[in-house]
Amino acid sequence: MVSALVVIDVQQGMFAMPQKLYRGQEIVERLGAVLQRARAKAMPIFHVRHEGAGGFERDAPGWFHHPIVAPLVGEAIIDKRRSSAFHETDFDARLKQAGVDHLVIGGMQTQMCVESTIRGAVSLGYKLTAIEDGHTTFDTPVLSAAQIIAHHNSIWGGRFAELVPAEKIGF
Repeated sequence: MVSALVVIDVQQGMFAMPQKLYRGQEIVERLGAVLQRARAKAMPIFHVRHEGAGGFERDAPGWFHHPIVAPLVGEAIIDKRRSSAFHETDFDARLKQAGVDHLVIGGMQTQMCVESTIRGAVSLGYKLTAIEDGHTTFDTPVLSAAQIIAHHNSIWGGRFAELVPAEKIGF
């Protein structure tokens, strides 16, 4: 099995919103540590970046990756305009070209882009590990971010992905 780390939408614009990400700095630091371990093992790494309105326009300050998880030269970047990293992108083709069949996923926003990418990956036959404490979102009028994260972890775990805490992701 060939594994790849997928870091979804950890962009500067996520930290510039009027509403604050739930444990945003903690999550980005945790993902940065996982990213360093992946680099040390020479794992394939895919950085997913959202492009769209609301400060995420191409080359706008919010479009760029957070510095803690910014891609190094040679690391793949998947630019997307929809919630799933697979929708209207070459992500699946690039994973197949690299021989990847297992994805380790973390990022932002839990119930949007992380969720869509996880479900898209499952539908394409990939094995998944969701970084249990490596994704976050914002509060909504209906649910707090903590509730959204707990809910999605409960859905993903055992059905769609293996849930593993960031500190135990060793590649």
